[in-house]
Amino acid sequence: MSRRKHTPKFKFKVVLEALSERHTIQELGRKYDIHPAQITNWKSQFLKNGEEVFSKKPKDAKTEPQKKEERMLKTIGQQKMEIDFLKKALS
Repeated sequence: MSRRKHTPKFKFKVVLEALSERHTIQELGRKYDIHPAQITNWKSQFLKNGEEVFSKKPKDAKTEPQKKEERMLKTIGQQKMEIDFLKKALS
C-alpha cells in the first residue's frame, strides 16, 4: 500500500474543521479517512507556523519593475520566434 499525498488545501480544510471543534478528532478522522493522530499533527503544525502566513508576501505580489521585466522578456521571446520563422521562410 502506497502512502497517500494530501494537498495543502485539503490539510487546511481539515485543520479548520478541527479548530472549529464541531466534531471530535476521531469523527473527522472517520469522515476524511485519516488517522486522528495525523489530524492532530497537522493542527499542531498549523498552530506553530500559522503566524508565518501573515509575515510573508503573497507569492503573486510582484513589484512593478518585475511585471515590466516579464512583459519585456515575453516580447523579446515573441520577436525571436518571428525572426527565426522569417529566416526559415527566406531560406
